[in-house]
Amino acid sequence: MILRALFFVNNEELWERAFSDRLLGPGVTTHSPISPIYHAMNQEITTQINFTEITELFRTAQQEDRNFLFEYEVYNLLARSGAETPPKSILIPRGARPSEEELLALPGEKVVLKIVSPTIIHKTEVQGVRIVEKDPNKIRSAIRRMLYEVPENYAGWCQSNPDNVAEQYRGLTGEALITAISRDLQGVLMVEFMPPDSGAFGNELIVGLRNTREFGMIISAGLGGTDTELYAKRFRKGQAIVAASCELIDGERFFELFRKTISYKKLAGLTRGQRRIVSDEQLIECFSSFIEMGRRYSLANPAAQFVIEEMEINPYAFTDFLMVPLDGMCKFSLPERLDNKRPVAKIDNLLHPKAIGLIGASEKRKNFGRIILDNVLAEGYNKEDVILIKPGVDAIDGIKCVPDLKSLPVKLDLFVVAIGAENVPALVDDIVELDCANSVMLIPGGMGENEESKERAEQVIARINEVHTTEGGGPVFLGANCMGVISHPGKYDTWFIPEEKLPKNREVEPHRAALVSQSGAFMLHRSSQCPELAPAYLVSMGNQTDLTLGDMVKYFKDSDEVDVIAVYAEGFNDLDGLEFAKAVREAVLLGKEVLFYKAGRTPEGQTATSGHTASLAGDYMVCESCIRQAGAIVARSFTEFQDLFLLAENINNKQINGNRLAALSGAGFEAVGMADSIQSDDFQMQLASYSETTRSRIAKILESKRLDKLVTISNPLDINPTADDEAHAEIVRILSQDGAVDAIVVGLDPLSPAMHTLLETQVPGFSMDAENGIIPLLFETVNESDVAVIAVVDGGRLYDPFRDALLAKGIPTFPVCDRAVASLSLYIESRIYADSIRAGVTQ
Repeated sequence: MILRALFFVNNEELWERAFSDRLLGPGVTTHSPISPIYHAMNQEITTQINFTEITELFRTAQQEDRNFLFEYEVYNLLARSGAETPPKSILIPRGARPSEEELLALPGEKVVLKIVSPTIIHKTEVQGVRIVEKDPNKIRSAIRRMLYEVPENYAGWCQSNPDNVAEQYRGLTGEALITAISRDLQGVLMVEFMPPDSGAFGNELIVGLRNTREFGMIISAGLGGTDTELYAKRFRKGQAIVAASCELIDGERFFELFRKTISYKKLAGLTRGQRRIVSDEQLIECFSSFIEMGRRYSLANPAAQFVIEEMEINPYAFTDFLMVPLDGMCKFSLPERLDNKRPVAKIDNLLHPKAIGLIGASEKRKNFGRIILDNVLAEGYNKEDVILIKPGVDAIDGIKCVPDLKSLPVKLDLFVVAIGAENVPALVDDIVELDCANSVMLIPGGMGENEESKERAEQVIARINEVHTTEGGGPVFLGANCMGVISHPGKYDTWFIPEEKLPKNREVEPHRAALVSQSGAFMLHRSSQCPELAPAYLVSMGNQTDLTLGDMVKYFKDSDEVDVIAVYAEGFNDLDGLEFAKAVREAVLLGKEVLFYKAGRTPEGQTATSGHTASLAGDYMVCESCIRQAGAIVARSFTEFQDLFLLAENINNKQINGNRLAALSGAGFEAVGMADSIQSDDFQMQLASYSETTRSRIAKILESKRLDKLVTISNPLDINPTADDEAHAEIVRILSQDGAVDAIVVGLDPLSPAMHTLLETQVPGFSMDAENGIIPLLFETVNESDVAVIAVVDGGRLYDPFRDALLAKGIPTFPVCDRAVASLSLYIESRIYADSIRAGVTQ
């Protein structure tokens, strides 16, 4: 790719100085002290990004007390960053008297005039962009009209959009507002008119960078032009705009995301009546350049001298296979470092404590603290290693009490705080000063969830951050406003829910999984509703006063106890979204599965979450994109989260080589429903084609069961309601041995008179415990196969014991077939993407 940057000057001395001194930054010079007209034109330069000169552009603006670049400076930046065709342009400062020669310097029969102002972003809306004939008098007239009319138009816009008015104009109206706007006008930028190949819908592209609070630098691209925001709202997710973290993607991978958009289909000529107007290589080069700049000028780069807050080219137009930026803006800032000094290694003390302390347990009543104590002991934790802080009491139910923290006989691994929020700041001071615990669990609410408690929370956070800067770092804090932790490996439970309300089945072997949730109630209700989900760890994060979601995923990615990490999030602390995404990527590379659900998907949802756990809910589209690209399985609803978690816990050890599905059922409607469920806007499965060997083996089973006259071998396979347990199990076994099958969904019609689907106590003769029943037969097949097998039991409550028995055998079981196929499809799609991430690293 060849870049051109030519500088117009009026004499040889300034020509030389333009190249040697770069008087006003790269590509900008002055030809006269009376009429300083800046030019940015084209000449050949190197193809590499010139970060030195880009940094100088930012520094020059900063020295002029600006946190933004003017449009002509954005074009200069693009010329140094690898952009193909920054337009030729001339800045005509306000009050300048350009000559005819200067007004005719640009090629073509027309020129574009654009108002230059630090506050007017959307120029078109205030008639700040005009196309005129390249005639000196017509250009002068248009400039004069713009300098008067644009301030009036923008003043009207400010009155109609008071929430978006620049700070310096707030409170101004009428002539005072118009005067202030006019005073800020820098002049008019005269730009070469480059007519696009087509003005049809979809032939403009937007590309931008944005520094987000949670995820750092984000690149986005999609349908450009004045209706970009409308496209993003009206089109299905991922069709108008795509976004990704600059830290987790490169130009080629981002291009693969972009290929799925309507924008690419239009630009590549893949729709009726369209022809290709840009090459794939051009798009990849553009995206790569933006990503490299995003990484360089980001808080994630410790050496960054400046941070791009927002940079946008909207639109790129296309002329004879040239990408031409028609408008651009860039805002920047100085970096403010966020140092993470939390001693996160102490999370291990939190989850596997050798000594637990508790404050807040009542001697006589079942308050939260007393329920926590009961639950800790019920999980089998050694009562000799529990200490209560309780003045005036020697022991409660045989548990030793001490009057205060100074009286502790040992340093605690975990200290559980279950007292009123008003007493927490002073207690935190004592914990920090005495260094009496490695980890602290802050149960109480009233710690930042509302305006009244924010000051209290800030006081606690400041004290915690202070101790983290000292040698050893002090304790780590979980919460506040959290429900605590259930750690089966640590043999304790600090939830404050009585066992009468949430019975525990301690005979069930926990899965190699961890559920991390910002909402304790979310975990609680999932545990009650889905007891088959039995993770080894359940961690309530609460307000993330100290430990964050990112910290917890970083811990579990290295845990030998965990293969699956499931996360419910409401919001991330500053830049913790990026740390979380990096931890997800690392977990995926280590062969683990991460499941993610983000609350606050709508503006109303964001408002609700911010009042729940003092979270800072961010842009959902950005969040979902970053976490999905990191390799996580992203759930779209609570039900989907439960279903995907069930699959991850039970089939993460199965091989997933593709998305070829085998489906069978004894109920005809179910077989049809499975076929209807393999495609949606968010996933796509295909029905497997069986080998002749498989067909022959199935035919023999059908013949032996006298079903050959009733059943046509196809996929899905309707094996008739008279098919018995053995027929179902044997056909599943045959399908699992066909190399063209990646997963199996089997409908077990519970109402079939040929199936054992009831308890012996319910109806004798249909006992699901029978030796030749479907449960032992199917379990044997599932246990021996590397192929994932999913069951469907579509029946009423009478058949709940049948579902529970299948689940207890590790066979994921769903109540309806479409839900089973949809969940399996999403799971497989995510597994395949995770495998591609691992393959990309090893190549």
